Amino acid sequence: MPPRTSKTTALRVAVLADSDTRWKWGALTARRLTTGSPDAPRAAERPVEISGLLLRGRATPTARQLAEVGDVGVDTGRVREVTAVEFLHTVRDEGYDVVVLALVGGAVQAMLHGLAALRLPARPVVVTGYVGVVYEKLADGLLLRHGADVVLANSRHDAERFRAVYEGVGADASAVTEAALPFLGGAPHRPQEGRDTVVFAAQPSVPASRADRTYLLRRLVEHARLHPNREVLLKLRSKPGEHTTHIEELPYQRLAEKLPGGLPPNFRLVYGHMGEVLDRTDLLVTVSSTAALESLHRRIPTAILSDLGVREALGNHHFIGSGLLTSWDRLDGGSHPEPDETWLAGQGVAADGTYDTAYETARARVDALLAASRLPDLAPYYTPATASGYLPGILARHHLAPDGHPLPGAAAPRETGGVRGAVRDAVRGAARGAYRQGVQRVAPVIRRMGEL
Repeated sequence: MPPRTSKTTALRVAVLADSDTRWKWGALTARRLTTGSPDAPRAAERPVEISGLLLRGRATPTARQLAEVGDVGVDTGRVREVTAVEFLHTVRDEGYDVVVLALVGGAVQAMLHGLAALRLPARPVVVTGYVGVVYEKLADGLLLRHGADVVLANSRHDAERFRAVYEGVGADASAVTEAALPFLGGAPHRPQEGRDTVVFAAQPSVPASRADRTYLLRRLVEHARLHPNREVLLKLRSKPGEHTTHIEELPYQRLAEKLPGGLPPNFRLVYGHMGEVLDRTDLLVTVSSTAALESLHRRIPTAILSDLGVREALGNHHFIGSGLLTSWDRLDGGSHPEPDETWLAGQGVAADGTYDTAYETARARVDALLAASRLPDLAPYYTPATASGYLPGILARHHLAPDGHPLPGAAAPRETGGVRGAVRDAVRGAARGAYRQGVQRVAPVIRRMGEL
């Protein structure tokens, strides 16, 4: 195991992500914690090397999805897929200074126990957090992330809730650190003569039913017909067959093909980097997408739909008090919501110009941990003694035993080079393709058939 990096060599950071959106969050968080924002870089004491690792699973991003994330400061050609056990071996062998876990809660918990089991003489600083609005499974997700050195909260509102959960169960809450979403930015909205663009930011799993998704699509198309001089865009997260952070079993692309009457000429389906789409947006409409916070940061008029109700299952209950809740009927009539400034101030939107300083506290915490002669052992809230009926199953999904060590038969470090390495990679590639075909195409069909 190499010694902890000295002040004269590069700061080595590893980002482990399990979906395209969490890759975006993790890579940009790593940059903001170590080098500052792209627009306001901090004076670096030493160079920073960020390595990208993708945890193999059903939502592992494709090359196209990685490209559409935009510039995150990491060469996507050098990003590689790993299993949980391979990741732990990589951390053991590479001597990273900082590890950013941009994962779903259960995977974070598994990696925390796996890292603890390595018993490294100089372990890395471990950072984790959430990719967007936290509107469901607050306690579950937070306790699964407990044990990291830094648990980032995207707003003051979230930081207060996070600390309350940890303190409420008697867990140490000192890791909770207020910051902001790392991908906010872009030029403030400026109306342009002759441009009138409405963008609906779709979500893979909200709403979930065919009827609700068809309703939203129909109303969006009707809005385009009512306003023929307005460009109406349906911003999609993934193409059919691709997965993102959440499973999309009923892609809008497929629903649009079956819509009676076809699509009007001023209506289009678009992909790509959300920031680039927002550059030409004059009104953003969504149910509860994190894109709303990106839009609000730029002061773009933003609407949160209430057509399907204001419900926890939809996530739009998070926007109660924002002044943004409205309906398609009102939007068709030309009204635009006005955001509540007090609500905005508590949500990390930083539309008041404070975004450049949003990561200062988090950077100071990481710097202090890096300067420590020795970090304390990782101590997650869940242990085999406190959650014996829950924790073993979480760890087993990542081929780890209840003590965090790899289970017998778990994958060994990958062989590189030579015929054996090439054959092993080919077999793994075929198995990975079959797995994705099963979870992304076959399983949704079976579930839908079961609902008939």
